[in-house]
Amino acid sequence: MALLSFIAWLITAGAGLGLVSIWIIERDEASAASRLPRTVVSAHGLLAVVGLAVWAMYLLMDSDRLAWTAVAILAVVMLLGSTLAVRYVRVYRAYRTPAPVLVPVGSHLTGIEEPTPPERHLPLALVITHGVMATITVALVLLTALDVFGS
Repeated sequence: MALLSFIAWLITAGAGLGLVSIWIIERDEASAASRLPRTVVSAHGLLAVVGLAVWAMYLLMDSDRLAWTAVAILAVVMLLGSTLAVRYVRVYRAYRTPAPVLVPVGSHLTGIEEPTPPERHLPLALVITHGVMATITVALVLLTALDVFGS
């Protein structure tokens, strides 16, 4: 089960890498200010990678201390991720994709839209995948640390 949790963690990290890549690409001068603080995004990603490395060491050494260290790191990562998720939902709801508007030919409307925050461009399916896989990862890591499945 420990190996399965490692694989789930890798899938979660892959989805997270995709999200942060899109978020960085969409951050330009034309977009509105991001509602996701860089420090929270950075800490979330960095701690997740450190936790993954600690879990990999646990797989190699089978030390309970490493397992519980990974659980503690994962708890902080989960708290930061929940903060980001709440902020993402607010932006997602506030900046819905506008319905197409019919503009008469020859009108003087420019069609310029107000800039949207970069996180509005994150694919909802990828955000949900990241969250679901993160939840599965947390559950598997915790159950493994509690030795529910046996060594």
